[in-house]
Amino acid sequence: MAKVQVLDMSGGAAGEIELNDSIFGIEVNENALYAVIKNYLANQRQGTQSAKTRSEVRGGGRKPFRQKGTGRARQGSRVAPNHVGGGVVFAPKPRDYRYTLPRKLRRLAMKSALSSKVAENEIIVLDSLSFEVPKTKEMIKVLSNVKAAKKALIVMSEKDDNVVKSASNIPGVRTCLVTTMNVYEIINYTSFIVTKEAVERIEEVYA
Repeated sequence: MAKVQVLDMSGGAAGEIELNDSIFGIEVNENALYAVIKNYLANQRQGTQSAKTRSEVRGGGRKPFRQKGTGRARQGSRVAPNHVGGGVVFAPKPRDYRYTLPRKLRRLAMKSALSSKVAENEIIVLDSLSFEVPKTKEMIKVLSNVKAAKKALIVMSEKDDNVVKSASNIPGVRTCLVTTMNVYEIINYTSFIVTKEAVERIEEVYA
């Protein structure tokens, strides 16, 4: 099992923790990561785009000019796609872009994402993370102490409003729970900051 140093909020050493190799030490499967991230982004799409076809555009009931004798190309309707203000050919319509992936593939991608953070030394384990009152200044100090990158994802085992509010105004920093974290955010954020309790919770869920 891989060993990672545990830090306290001041950045000092607070022991070590052994990570489960079946979760944090597997070979990264890039195909699984790509499939799950693509699925996540597709599921975020609203799919509300819409344009009118020639049958939906107002007008077009009368032939714009006679068939012959004008020297112009024949036209049957002003709402044809070749006219300004006419309908759109194969117009986009509201649709649902959501689709699902197999559970095994999603779990493999999650384990690959977690393993990649360990392999690239981008995981930061804290013995605890709590504040008496919400304080952005204190959160910035903690992030500086543990040498977190500008883009950091903070993962907690249980919701702590003081931690969430302390991080909410810091650009590039996001908080989430073990049960709500996703592969896209783990990969997208440089530093993966996780509490010791959250590590145990992750191993319970994905073991």
